[in-house]
Amino acid sequence: MVHKILLVEDDASFGMMLQSWFKRNDFDVVLCTKIESAKKELLKNDFSLVLSDLRLPDGDGIMLLTWIRENKENIPVIMMTSYAEIQSAVAAMKLGAEDFLEKPINPTILKQKIEQVLGKECRPAKETRKKETSIKSEPVSVVTDVVSPAAREMYKYIRMVAPTRMAVLILGESGTGKEYAARMIHENSTRKDAPFIAVDCGSLSRELAASELFGHLKGSFTSAISDKKGVFEQASGGTVFLDEIGNLSYDVQVQLLRALQEQKVRQVGSAHDITVDIRIIAATNENLETAIDQGRFREDLYHRLNEFTLNMPPLRERLEDLDMFATHFLKEANTELGKEIKRISRDALKIFMQYPWTGNLRELRNVVRRAALFATTDEILPDDLPLLHAPKPENLALRPGNEKEQIEAALEKARGNKTLAAQLLKIDRKTLYNKMHHYGMKL
Repeated sequence: MVHKILLVEDDASFGMMLQSWFKRNDFDVVLCTKIESAKKELLKNDFSLVLSDLRLPDGDGIMLLTWIRENKENIPVIMMTSYAEIQSAVAAMKLGAEDFLEKPINPTILKQKIEQVLGKECRPAKETRKKETSIKSEPVSVVTDVVSPAAREMYKYIRMVAPTRMAVLILGESGTGKEYAARMIHENSTRKDAPFIAVDCGSLSRELAASELFGHLKGSFTSAISDKKGVFEQASGGTVFLDEIGNLSYDVQVQLLRALQEQKVRQVGSAHDITVDIRIIAATNENLETAIDQGRFREDLYHRLNEFTLNMPPLRERLEDLDMFATHFLKEANTELGKEIKRISRDALKIFMQYPWTGNLRELRNVVRRAALFATTDEILPDDLPLLHAPKPENLALRPGNEKEQIEAALEKARGNKTLAAQLLKIDRKTLYNKMHHYGMKL
């Protein structure tokens, strides 16, 4: 029996890659990018399973799950989440989701969970291990192969600061690999055997940020249906990575400063402190000194986080490494897509070298994966890179000031394409959605 899967994912390249994976594994799959189109498909067809991203352009996966339970009660649902959305995923399971998968997704685990939900037997581990890989959301580099002076200096500083207890502030444009650098620091420190927990501050709601970071007691607010350990307590002995630290609200910044200074946290609804032992690594793509001048970020917290600064060079300043990264991403794409593409042609590499790469390594990786998906020969050719031939709109990097007007201008330049608008603003797509929601803009 061929099972029909409804895949709901708004990241086009990631969705197409998953779609290709499903087809190779003998599933009939339909891809939708929004809740409304998913509803239409559910009304027209019978599906064995729904695999949905938790965050979508016209709402969230929980809204879709609720609608399914009201209209098609017997369809199992698996949620895909980012590292900052696990609590939301747990809430989804309480509403009837079968399971959730944390991104980056491991295809072997994905297959096992689907087989469990559909009642199939899982393949023996030795059969699947050969094909095991990760669909990663962040680029991974081969450190020993870098040749650019900027990258070599960056890795020298990582090795220097890693063994210390110093807090590190990582600065750099979106897509330069800030989380990867944070993981390198952790893995080369004395804390490497303890937890490393990454938190996307841009996706934390103002109301629940304190709960996510410090935990809460049952009954402390409406949706607190049980006690919960916060990230700081879970990571005690290890490292907490706070990505896009500038997005934290001012009141949460106050609580964070106290936690860092005293190494103690207090759960929401509690009168008692909990002692923790954590190292903080924070990252941002905005100018925090400007945010301080505008009263949006605490100066004392900035100095507490900025014991050591690490600058991530943009791809345009390390073009000597581009060929190495592109080749590495092609190997990943071959594994993920079941392809056997041998190389990137010289003419294609010339296009790469002339392209501005406003999305940095993340954009390069997506371009290589997309080209590999559509390539019809054993090498990547210029014809496989149509989007790189198109003139790019001017850079509209998000600057301090009227963010709403800047977002509107970027969306107009990108003709409504939110992925391109996010690249122009030098923020990731999820952050763009968060900011649009904050300003009451139509998603």
